[in-house]
Amino acid sequence: MAALVIAEHDHGTLKGATLNTVTAAAACGGDVHVLIAGHNAAGAAQAAAQIAGVAKVLHADGASLGEQLAENVAAQVLAIASNYSHLLFPATAHGKNVAPRVAAKLDVAQLSDVTKVISADTFERPIYAGNAIATVQSADAIKVLTVRTTGFDAAAASGGSAAIESIAAVADSGKSAFVGSEIAKSDRPELTAAKIIVSGGRAMGSSDKFNEVLTPLADKLGAALGASRAAVDAGYAPNDWQVGQTGKIVAPTLYIACGISGAIQHLAGMKDSKVIVAINKDPEAPIFSVADYGLEADLFAAVPELVKAL
Repeated sequence: MAALVIAEHDHGTLKGATLNTVTAAAACGGDVHVLIAGHNAAGAAQAAAQIAGVAKVLHADGASLGEQLAENVAAQVLAIASNYSHLLFPATAHGKNVAPRVAAKLDVAQLSDVTKVISADTFERPIYAGNAIATVQSADAIKVLTVRTTGFDAAAASGGSAAIESIAAVADSGKSAFVGSEIAKSDRPELTAAKIIVSGGRAMGSSDKFNEVLTPLADKLGAALGASRAAVDAGYAPNDWQVGQTGKIVAPTLYIACGISGAIQHLAGMKDSKVIVAINKDPEAPIFSVADYGLEADLFAAVPELVKAL
């Protein structure tokens, strides 16, 4: 049996999380198929067909899928689910919205936040905020997985030549309707896709200080800005900057933590980063336990000096 990846896309292009999920699907054994469910999404289907390792792309195009409403996307997946042994979703906001609906309708257990595929029926996933790794074996005929994308390398976006097969789009369920969206625009890289992230914590003291101290460093490095939950709750940074168990899970090449103590919930969201640099004046801060490089210093002096040195 084949594995089906439910692609995340904006109709014209694929989101990066899809590439990591394809790698996880390939580890399950068998062929890898990709579902593009959208409206006027031929661009995303063409991009999916070029992913290395993909055998077939299923393209469902209809107005009911235009806004990616979870009820309609889930119905589209369920229409073809019986042809697959594995259904894989990126563990993003969109994937987490659709996957539980599919698992419930199939009456199977969902495997969430999978970080490693051991065999076709055995997987690893973090529990207790990443402090322990559970090995889970599933006997379900169809396995529904959400994949923590930081646990898998991205598949090559080119080199493949999969066939694209058009399938009928499901009708609108009528259970929900798209009203509108407010999308924050930024010149910076998207947090989960950024190669470098500069994050600030409660020690920043205010939103003005947050911008005054960290923005120049992020500009120099071409980095995305992140924040701990404490900084977000205090109003120093917007919600979409939050890194951690209740925010975004990131694994950049370089993660610079400024004034972040390193609560377990924050570490769960960034400890897979390739290189972690911590700047904190508290030598006992837990962040130093995961940092590759630690600087025990006042961030308000150290960060401007770092910017000058760059």
